[in-house]
Amino acid sequence: MGWVEPHQADTGQRTYYARYRDRNGIKQTQGIYTVKRDAEAAARSADVRSAEGRIGDPRRGRQTFDRYVIEQWLPYHVIEASTLQGYTYQINKHLIPYFGAMRLVDITPTHIREWVAKMTADGMKPKTLKNVKNILSAIFTTALNDQIIFFHPCKGVKTPHAPARQLKIITPEQFDVIYDALPDSFMQLLVETSIETGLRWGELTELRVSDLDPRTGVFSIRRAVVEIDAKFHPDAENFLVKEYPKDRDPRRVDVSEAVLARLLHHITQHGLGDNDLIFHWQNPPPATTTRTPPDPDTLGLTEPNEQGRQYRHGTTSAYTAGKCRCQHCRDAFAIYRANRRNTGKDTPRRTRQRHVDADGHIPREWFRNQIWKPALAVANIGIHVRPHDLRHAHASWLVAAGVDLQKVKDRLGHASITTSEKYLHTLPDLDKATINAFASIRNRSRR
Repeated sequence: MGWVEPHQADTGQRTYYARYRDRNGIKQTQGIYTVKRDAEAAARSADVRSAEGRIGDPRRGRQTFDRYVIEQWLPYHVIEASTLQGYTYQINKHLIPYFGAMRLVDITPTHIREWVAKMTADGMKPKTLKNVKNILSAIFTTALNDQIIFFHPCKGVKTPHAPARQLKIITPEQFDVIYDALPDSFMQLLVETSIETGLRWGELTELRVSDLDPRTGVFSIRRAVVEIDAKFHPDAENFLVKEYPKDRDPRRVDVSEAVLARLLHHITQHGLGDNDLIFHWQNPPPATTTRTPPDPDTLGLTEPNEQGRQYRHGTTSAYTAGKCRCQHCRDAFAIYRANRRNTGKDTPRRTRQRHVDADGHIPREWFRNQIWKPALAVANIGIHVRPHDLRHAHASWLVAAGVDLQKVKDRLGHASITTSEKYLHTLPDLDKATINAFASIRNRSRR
């Protein structure tokens, strides 16, 4: 406990020292006060702060959840920069508002269950709830290991079952349709390399010329890049290159002779050096308003709105009052807003196609919105697939072709073969082949 020591100055004035012991047990002075009550308060406050760093002292558990997480757990928890960004977002959005003001020692399994019930009632998806609860559990695990608390409030607390996400595996025929819808040969080469290697986006966009053996067509996967908010980057940038892939072990992945020839041609054509990115991206200029406004007189009328009124397509009235969202009306409203911003009548908003501190890496969001989604719309294959689903398709096609699961695991960099097993029987044709084989055996028994 903190204490007060009186002191008589040479002038005869009586003062008080606020004393406490630090985490090493050494006596320290918080300050000198003329009022004893102020010295006692300062000594108590200093002693509480010191106790929070003193191993085994039960007073450490009296600090609030938000203070512990923000001042101790997040700054000194060794995790990837991208993981830190995700954790910080989830903690600030879902944990601090509920547990922030509570003392660590006061949080019980009952509080955790009440939080789970509240998140469920608020509509949080089971998978998201499970992930956030894992972050909460990790916080209390660290506090328990550091003897800040002496029981784990998350132990035994369950979350709603999260059903496994059904993989969307495109067929080779569907891939060909998407491939043909891509805007240019550069994007076609990027996507074809993705489907042939099964690389993660961060591995694919970090490939450099020196990673490719031109004789064998084998890539050495030794690095990956992640895109994060600049405040989580050591150098306040957007792209962070990690000197290891997600599984932390380098691996070798080959491509076909046809793709190898196209890659080598691309490298030669653009004069790329050993350390240059194979798929290099240039930050596009800001969006302009050079579009020509549509002619409303040639576009007809909108469908009647709730009041039964109709408006000419390609006008702002059709967009606002008629609630029409056809491309003509959207273009008219976008041009109207852009012109107001350019003339200073409206405050400019943050553009969707934002500028980034590009260092040559292709932003995932830009590729998805500017390249992938338009290609999907043109291809119209009937299902929505993400760029990451090319990795799933790669693995599924290998398994369907009879490639050993262990080889699939090594090629994709899976930590466990269990992850690779999920690609068994994912192509629709395989299920048909199975039932046809069963019918063949059964018909044979009836002959």
